[in-house]
Amino acid sequence: MNSNSAIPEEWVPAVLEKASRLYQQQNQSYSLEQLQAAGSEVEIPAELMQQALKELKAEQAAAEQAQRQKKQVLKIAGVAAMGLAIATAVWIGGVYNSLNAARSTVDGKWAQVENQMQRRADLIPQITQVAQNFASHEKDVISALSSARETFLSAQTIAERQAADEQMKSAIAQFQTFATNSQQLQSSQLFVNLQYEIAGTENRIATERMRYNQAVADYNQSVTGFPTVIVASLLGFEPQS
Repeated sequence: MNSNSAIPEEWVPAVLEKASRLYQQQNQSYSLEQLQAAGSEVEIPAELMQQALKELKAEQAAAEQAQRQKKQVLKIAGVAAMGLAIATAVWIGGVYNSLNAARSTVDGKWAQVENQMQRRADLIPQITQVAQNFASHEKDVISALSSARETFLSAQTIAERQAADEQMKSAIAQFQTFATNSQQLQSSQLFVNLQYEIAGTENRIATERMRYNQAVADYNQSVTGFPTVIVASLLGFEPQS
């Protein structure tokens, strides 16, 4: 750059500041010869001046090494923290998938129970028809059957459906008790066929209930077991009854 070149006005403050800093640094640094000369003025031996300079450089190097080590430790800690966060996220994701699969299994098993309950409910109109044909005077039996079916069809929750199913089971048992004392009913092929249907449905319900209960037990064990229990509720999973 030509020494006679014009300096832009906006550069002037920055140039002055930098020049001032360079001048200060130049005046604050000394050569070994200058230090030894200054030491001789106050009667400090040259070898002590050299030793002092050596120790000062060693201290400076140690400080720089400590700073580098500190940065390295912080870097390692950061990497470890990130690794732990990733591992935790992966574990939580695995827990969620596992619990979600277990809950889906419970829902699937309950759907099978409901299917068999629905089969029982679908039998009631046939049972009611038989009762009306052979025992129209048994109003209580007919009413209990119809009421139990309506209750089941209007039930919404699992608890309501289970209670309604018990009501249907009781109404059908009431009809069967009556039927055992009716010779006319006992000789009816329609009633005999219904008895097979009722017994088969009852067995299927019992089987599906057992599978459902086992699925619930497995799910609850997963939800309440350690360490899954730590995050299960936070992920929206609660034990089922």
